[in-house]
Amino acid sequence: MSKTVAPRRSGPGAPTVDLDAYFARIGYEGPRAPTMEVLRELHRLHPAAIPFENLDPFLGRPVSLELPAVEDKLVRRRRGGYCYEQNLLFSHVLTSLGFEISGLAARVLWGQSADAMTARSHHLLRVDFDSEIWIADVGFGGLTQTAPLILQPGLEQVTSHEPFRILERNGHFHIEARLGDEWRVLYRFDLAAAFDVDYSVSNWFISTHPASHFVTGLIAAKVAPDARYAIGGGRFTIHHTTGQTERQTIGSPAELADILDSRFDIEVPDRTDFEAMVKAKHVLVEAAA
Repeated sequence: MSKTVAPRRSGPGAPTVDLDAYFARIGYEGPRAPTMEVLRELHRLHPAAIPFENLDPFLGRPVSLELPAVEDKLVRRRRGGYCYEQNLLFSHVLTSLGFEISGLAARVLWGQSADAMTARSHHLLRVDFDSEIWIADVGFGGLTQTAPLILQPGLEQVTSHEPFRILERNGHFHIEARLGDEWRVLYRFDLAAAFDVDYSVSNWFISTHPASHFVTGLIAAKVAPDARYAIGGGRFTIHHTTGQTERQTIGSPAELADILDSRFDIEVPDRTDFEAMVKAKHVLVEAAA
């Protein structure tokens, strides 16, 4: 297994993150040391505090991957973001604590066959710790990991939510989650390093292309201790860890904005513009049909 790593830049001149503000945001009060216990706790708390959402592309607003902009949005304001923002922030936090981090890129396979050829549009992280490779990912929407995964193919790994596993097929790794009795593939990746410029290109495409589902539709997800919340297709869904699922049809743009606020802790940046865009893009039509 390759051990080649392209670590995130650190030292003088490197971007720095406000750890005090970040820890307050996610409710972390533990030690600041590069240990597996710290990594696990941060990975559990981050997706429970910072929601996954695509309001900016949906509203036609730019998505910056400059650390100060991401930090302001996800840490200082009641906002979330998608994989490029979430894992960018998380990587800088881990690097500041002394972890050895490098970026990876994945091909999303959710809802498709395991051998489908999709673009490398997902940002995830490699953590090299104690001579082992771990995968960290706090930005995969409704099935965001709530724990890091050791890169040990075939091993079923327990998290605070679903079990996960990594399989190796034809030189690539597949991350899967078990939903009920079925294993569902999330994405495929390899260990080739990805860099900020790679993420910038992909981020521009998915946040601006007229056919991107981040532009045409509204998506939100958040982790609760015993459930996952999700918005998509005009519905608000609660997936309980017990296996029970509740679905609520969203009746109006105002109701959608209220749910984002109350259940996802997302402050809609401009409710007037937001509600107009919800109507213009017909994101509630599917649920009403």
